[in-house]
Amino acid sequence: QVHLVESGGGLVQAGGSLRLSCAASGRTFSSPAMGWFRQAPGKEREFVAAVNWSGGSSNYADSVKGRFTISREKGKNTVHLQMISLKPEDTAVYYCVASAAIATMARSGTWGQGTQVTVSS
Repeated sequence: QVHLVESGGGLVQAGGSLRLSCAASGRTFSSPAMGWFRQAPGKEREFVAAVNWSGGSSNYADSVKGRFTISREKGKNTVHLQMISLKPEDTAVYYCVASAAIATMARSGTWGQGTQVTVSS
């Protein structure tokens, strides 16, 4: 079992920045890929970004490319999501997820409890 703890959400004005963090513990070797999804009120959960086990490969949703950066601390099961130039439409609950591979995150990942990000206009 993998346990994920997220931190770093909050309220920020449009154009501002936030950094989310997610620390994994437990059987992390079974879920080396880590990433972020988000869910806004009334909308389905959507992919944001993900990074593979080494940190050498990452994927981003088109809506966040160039504004969000996912990174992985070397030797640690901790990932960060640096978000800049935030927009009101980025407002959502952000969920950390860990899985065997990036491709399997949505259907078989382990999820954190979520952290709220609110961007005011």
